[in-house]
Amino acid sequence: EVQLVESGGGLVQAGGSLRLSCAASGFTFDDFAIGWFRQAPGKEREVVSCISFSYGRTFYSDSVKGRFTISRDNANNTVYLQMDSLKPEDTAVYYCAADSVPHCLRVVLSTTRGGHDYWGQGTQVTVSS
Repeated sequence: EVQLVESGGGLVQAGGSLRLSCAASGFTFDDFAIGWFRQAPGKEREVVSCISFSYGRTFYSDSVKGRFTISRDNANNTVYLQMDSLKPEDTAVYYCAADSVPHCLRVVLSTTRGGHDYWGQGTQVTVSS
């Protein structure tokens, strides 16, 4: 069974940090680019970050660049999103997605569940002011 399971969300004060994890199973993790997306209440889903499976190339949206860091541990089939200097506007449900492509271009072009090979159930991040 294919699974993407996000964890690490929670409540944190502005300026704090959280590390999200996206644990994959049921597919060859090394062959997939992994993206993080988020959706805040009443807002459209947006892409946050992505990491390719080749050369570990990364992508960040302008809203998180310099504050978030994406990384992957292929040995443990996990992608991490380290979130520092969190702001109230980072409050959202965070999802990870996987696509069987080497680079992030296709991953970041779609924010819908159907636009990806696999999609997780999400983890809530709440940043208080």
